[in-house]
Amino acid sequence: MKRILDWLGYVGIALLVAAVMLPFWRPEWQRVRWALVIVGIVLVLASLLVYARTVSGAFGRRTARYGLNTAVMVVLLLAVVGLVEAVSFRHNARVDLTENRRHSLSAQTIQLLRGLKTEINAVAFFRSDQPGKRVAEDLFKQYARFGGNKFTWRVVDPDREPALARRYGVESYGTVVLETKTRSEKVTDAEEEKITNGLLKLTREGKRTVYVVQGHGERELTSTERAGFSEAKSAMEKVNYDVKPLMLARESKVPEDAAVVMIPGARTELFPPELEALDAYIARSGKLFVMADPTILTPGQDAAIKKFVSKYGMELGDNLVIELNPIGRLFGIGPEVPIIQQYEPHPITRDLAGISTLFPLTRTVTPAATPPAGMTDQVLARTTPDSWGETDRASLQAGQVKPDPQDPKGPLPVAAVATKDKARIVVYGTSSLAANQFLNVQGNRDFFLNTVSWLAEEEDQLAIRPKETRQTPVFLTSQQAQMVFLVPVVVLPGLVLIGGVVALVRRRAAN
Repeated sequence: MKRILDWLGYVGIALLVAAVMLPFWRPEWQRVRWALVIVGIVLVLASLLVYARTVSGAFGRRTARYGLNTAVMVVLLLAVVGLVEAVSFRHNARVDLTENRRHSLSAQTIQLLRGLKTEINAVAFFRSDQPGKRVAEDLFKQYARFGGNKFTWRVVDPDREPALARRYGVESYGTVVLETKTRSEKVTDAEEEKITNGLLKLTREGKRTVYVVQGHGERELTSTERAGFSEAKSAMEKVNYDVKPLMLARESKVPEDAAVVMIPGARTELFPPELEALDAYIARSGKLFVMADPTILTPGQDAAIKKFVSKYGMELGDNLVIELNPIGRLFGIGPEVPIIQQYEPHPITRDLAGISTLFPLTRTVTPAATPPAGMTDQVLARTTPDSWGETDRASLQAGQVKPDPQDPKGPLPVAAVATKDKARIVVYGTSSLAANQFLNVQGNRDFFLNTVSWLAEEEDQLAIRPKETRQTPVFLTSQQAQMVFLVPVVVLPGLVLIGGVVALVRRRAAN
């Protein structure tokens, strides 16, 4: 019996060692870890029962009492460590001090995870020695923290489980498969933006279509030039929108499946039948997104669109907003690119507090003092008090501008929204905000995508989205590099050596 209990003790110790090592091997097996701890403790205690009589007889000895005190202190210390571990497991916090918060989930991801209605299982395929494995595991831990029991995950080595990799059609290391009971989505890289977009596709039925009006010099969807719209198209597609061009002059009406219709910077007049088609679309609770570039240098080019938006309570200014804000110098931009930091309360701007957006080459968009019957108008964004709306065409052409008495003074509205029943209209004073050159600058991408999502009635997507991880290398001068080398390699070891020599000399002198 004694021999069996001895072996039980060895097995218990082995289980406790395995429980300590398990987080480094299978961090997702938390329940298994605690089961090993409980079983291991029980087996160790059972094996100690055989020595109970011997131990009780030794309690009277002085050395035994000291040993017992030490054992009690060790047990108490282990109990405190265990309590701290248990509390920290359920109540923990992370502090991310990195630029761009690269180790924290975005507001959109957290919002999506907390609102999950269906169970999501993530299977990541990494080799055991693959560098990105630990990064992926840390990312999935954060997802599971906010997703609760609705989000589960595991990491699989495709070389050890080739049948599972073949079942999911995985052909490359680092692939992540997201699946529900009925659907699955494959992500090629374990990055937050791609995983979150995969979750969006899984949790939404079908795609909503955004139609972009073309044929009047608007931003081109396929153009990768600085003034193109390919980045905006890609950004909308990543969050599960189907983006299509719309030749409204040829179609004569807005398609029935249009979730949003966008006019990104038309440079020539829309034809009357096209405007009538847009009116009919709004009348059936349509959603319209107008980005009207300033035409102060080319007067008479936007009379039709100005008249069109005025019917819905918004006035486009015949001006170019100029801002002499010193903050602009930090961005290396000129006064014709106002930096927006003032937002009015609205779902589109709800999470933009403290985030700057740039409105390059913008005009004012002012809600009417008396909106049309049944219409509700509201400003979305304003410039700083250091801005004004330049109305002097000659000064702009000469490149010499200054605020004149007739110019509107800041803060100036540069984006506004109008609603009537279920119809929604958003007007920007510029389309450059969403051009390839500026879309990914500061908060422009979030402002633009929030506008599209609000128009498409997908308020659960209104948030700050995942940012691309940005490497921040440290650049040292030659003098700084020498200092980095000398201090740890020469100076510190030299001080230790000198200290040792001095101590040795003193000891010999004392003898």
